[in-house]
Order: sequence, then C-alpha cells, then structure tokens
Amino acid sequence: MSDVKSWVEDSAYSRALGVEVRSISDEGAELCLPFNEDNSNPGGALHGGVYASLSIIGAHAAARTALGPGVGPFHTASFQINYLSAAINEAVTAKARLLRRGRDLGFVEVTCTSEAGKDVSHATLVIRGRKGAEANIGPASKGDEGGNDPGPMGPVVAESVPFIRNRGIVFGHMAGGCSRLVMPWKANHGDKASGGTHEGAVLALLDTAGAMAAWAVTGPGPYKASTTSMQTQVLAAPPAQDLVAYGKATYQDNEIFYCDVEVAGTLDHKVCARGTVIYRIVT
Repeated sequence: MSDVKSWVEDSAYSRALGVEVRSISDEGAELCLPFNEDNSNPGGALHGGVYASLSIIGAHAAARTALGPGVGPFHTASFQINYLSAAINEAVTAKARLLRRGRDLGFVEVTCTSEAGKDVSHATLVIRGRKGAEANIGPASKGDEGGNDPGPMGPVVAESVPFIRNRGIVFGHMAGGCSRLVMPWKANHGDKASGGTHEGAVLALLDTAGAMAAWAVTGPGPYKASTTSMQTQVLAAPPAQDLVAYGKATYQDNEIFYCDVEVAGTLDHKVCARGTVIYRIVT
C-alpha cells in the first residue's frame, strides 16, 4: 500500500493538481483535492478533466493495491464518466470502490463529491495488469486534414481557462467541427518508472479536444455548456513525448454533440487513447 501511495504522490501530474491520499485498502481508496484555481474553468468551476484524472488515480490506487505489484504494469483498459454537477470554489473528495478483483483486472467505481456534500461525477473503470508483458504499441493515428485555423475561440480559451493554460495545451486548429490540440508531456508526466504522460492528463486532453470540437460547430455566443459524459479506452502506455488530440463532432442532436477523439504521440504518431465526448451547448 505504501508503494501505491508513493505512486500517487510522486507523480508530477498528481502533485501539480494537488492530490492528497486519505486512505488506501484492498477495498478501495479515498483522495482529496483542495480547491486550486489552477484546476478550474473561469468562475472557479473545476475542469472536467480534473474529475477524470481523480477517477483514474483513485481507481488505479484501489486496483493496484488489490491485484498486487506482480500483476503490473497497469493501464486503464476502459473508462466511463458521467458529470453530474459542478464543484465551484470548493474542495473535492474522490472515493474509489473495488467492485471485483480478477486475476489481472480490477473493476472500480469512483464517485467525486464536493465539499458541500454534492456528488459531482461518477465513473466506472477497468484497470488491467499486463503481468510483466512489454508495453503495447497503439495503432497509427489517422490524423486530420492539416488545417491551422484556431478560430475566434482557440486563443481565448487557451489563455482564459486556468486548467488548460497550466497544462500547456496549444490550440492548433478549431474550425468546422474539428479540433487539434497539443499538450507537452514534461509538465504532465506520471511516475518516474513509466516516464510517460499521466493517463489522467491524457483524458483531460481528450475531454478538452472533444469539447472544442463541439464549440468549433457553434462558434462563440451566449451559450451555457458542459461535458455530459465521456467514454474512453487507453490502448497503449502514453509515451514520453508531446501528445496531439484530434477531435471531430460526428453527430449533433439539438444541444447534444457527439465528438470522437484520438490522442497520439507527436513523434511516433501512434494512438495511445481514443474515446467519445458527449458535450452539451445550450442558449
């Protein structure tokens, strides 16, 4: 358990967020994240990528403890999160509960609760141990059409959203229902053993790219918006290189946008994660 606690607290990305470990056991884990404006959207609302990150960290803490270090290295095979409400200018607690322990799989649910006692997100994850096998290499990225139009919103969002700014995310393209964002790995890497980008940071990038693809359809306006849900898979260990996320709004049902995203290394162009972001924009 001390090894797992160190895995959480020694991660550069976890430290950047300010994650604190309250407890870890064979049955689950509890984390606390004090409020920090650096993790927020304008107005103090916690960025959706932070909920996703807390869920991954909590689920890994629970699964790694239950499965044991000999089953590693570990990665998130499957991830689903629903955003229930918003935590604004307040701390958040993440409680991970191990639902089932297999030989090399840990099934975990994670609920994030605001300081006021309101559930703000609920996630289910499958954490997989590779049982000593070498890291997988993902498929080649499809990329995009190579546009370089950040649109009217790209530069504004990159500068005005504290969480996005602190992750170093650069907006290369945001037009016609498509987005392309680049995130540096050095400011977002995980533990020293893996050396690559933290899975939580990968999902935060994926969440942001999906949201920006939806905004690339509507453009700026007097709207209210939020991520409703996200389903993702981590196909390979995120590499020690900058990552690029390609987002595309593939379907719209009134105020609901379904946006597919893939995340790949900027050097090897191999996909390490993919998923669908369900985003809502209303007047």
